[in-house]
Amino acid sequence: MLTVATYVAPSAIEGLGLFAAEPIAAGTLVWRFDPLLDLIFPEAHLALYPPGTQAFLRKYGYRQRGTAGYRVLDGDNGRFMNHSAEANTDNSGESSFATRDIAAGEEITCDYAEFVEGFVPGRFED
Repeated sequence: MLTVATYVAPSAIEGLGLFAAEPIAAGTLVWRFDPLLDLIFPEAHLALYPPGTQAFLRKYGYRQRGTAGYRVLDGDNGRFMNHSAEANTDNSGESSFATRDIAAGEEITCDYAEFVEGFVPGRFED
């Protein structure tokens, strides 16, 4: 669940991205898992859905470390946060925090290697 004001817009990194709607100070909580909004679902259930839904869940549902056989799907626009090796958030724990001041209009990024099981920079497998 995002805890800061954001919007989705075209990204120079990849397709659409998540952008700060207002300045975000370093150390601010940006995202945290909320079981009432975010979803953890068994990968085995992917086959139950039509191809279009499967593609959506593979693109936006990620394999989080420690949840073998499951994927996490952000229930809000957090799913549009793109990867950067020089991310402006720290996602190494259970929540995400701004590592530096983020300006209004700046893309909010994370390092997928901090939390996605099997992530290889430059290649993101479903």
